[in-house]
Amino acid sequence: MSQFDNVSVIREANIYFDGKVTSRTVLFADGTRKTLGVMQPGEYEFSTSEKELMEILAGSLQVKLPGEDWQQINAGQQFYVSANAAFQLKVETVSDYCCSYLAD
Repeated sequence: MSQFDNVSVIREANIYFDGKVTSRTVLFADGTRKTLGVMQPGEYEFSTSEKELMEILAGSLQVKLPGEDWQQINAGQQFYVSANAAFQLKVETVSDYCCSYLAD
């Protein structure tokens, strides 16, 4: 899906790591939400209380999920993060992403 129709967007940006990672929250009529953002090259660690689907729309990075080895993720690929987990990223090139928050 390249476009979201009939949504609300939270105007204030989510800004992390001194502005190297930013996103905007998109709210859907059914109560679901996503964030759309950009990550600059660097190493980051995130934690989440909800299950997430991370889709990499452009760029490339490596991800280390709990209990797993580093894996390469390129534009057009995705990965899931379990709820109540921390994960590490090594962003290699400027990366555009869409994060969907999923019900367990």
